[in-house]
Amino acid sequence: MGEELKVLAIVPAFNEEENIVSTVEDLLSNAPGVDHVVINDGSSDRTEAICLEHGFNVITLPVNLGLAGGFQTGMKYAFAHGYDYAVQFDADGQHSAAYVWPMVNQAEADGSDIVIGSRFCAQKKPISARMIGSALITAMIRLTTGQKVQDPTSGMRLFDRDMIRRFALNYDYSPEPDTIALCIRNGAKVSEMQVEMRDRTAGESYLNFTKSVAYMLRVCISIMFVQWFRKKGN
Repeated sequence: MGEELKVLAIVPAFNEEENIVSTVEDLLSNAPGVDHVVINDGSSDRTEAICLEHGFNVITLPVNLGLAGGFQTGMKYAFAHGYDYAVQFDADGQHSAAYVWPMVNQAEADGSDIVIGSRFCAQKKPISARMIGSALITAMIRLTTGQKVQDPTSGMRLFDRDMIRRFALNYDYSPEPDTIALCIRNGAKVSEMQVEMRDRTAGESYLNFTKSVAYMLRVCISIMFVQWFRKKGN
């Protein structure tokens, strides 16, 4: 089944010179048959040069657009090249490529439009400020859609052909929990699959404590209020 499907790993990367080689090599070794595209999001380090040196498929943005802009660039690429599935795959090495084909197989088996690689299907969330925020987003999604999403902030998500089209053609479709909630409200089937994620070994996350709190508040407000005024999308 998998050999007949076109699957793309979208790897948004901002200043990931220390991680990008191991990330793409993980995909090449543990997700055979899955294509990749690195979206070099205006990096100021050697991310682009390293990708070119290793022959990786890379698109360089002239300025930093952030995760939403980088991811949508990848979705436009996937849409233009007729991919059946696209998986959001972080450049920091925290995601494991071994789960990509199992996520595709789950989507094929149960008809999911989106499959979320979840850390919390089979285990409870640890107690921390960030996980409290995640639990709050889970509650907001359940309140507005009726569906419980255990790991709404997971950055490992698989999208089918229809979702690729919607994310490629609608500028306000970002890879964030509020858009996942919007997709559920508009009839998309979203499922989760237990995955294990690694700790970042190099570089720094753009989310510090202050940014994390602001992010959680923004997402919750969007889920509760803003999404009711958003269009369904193409």
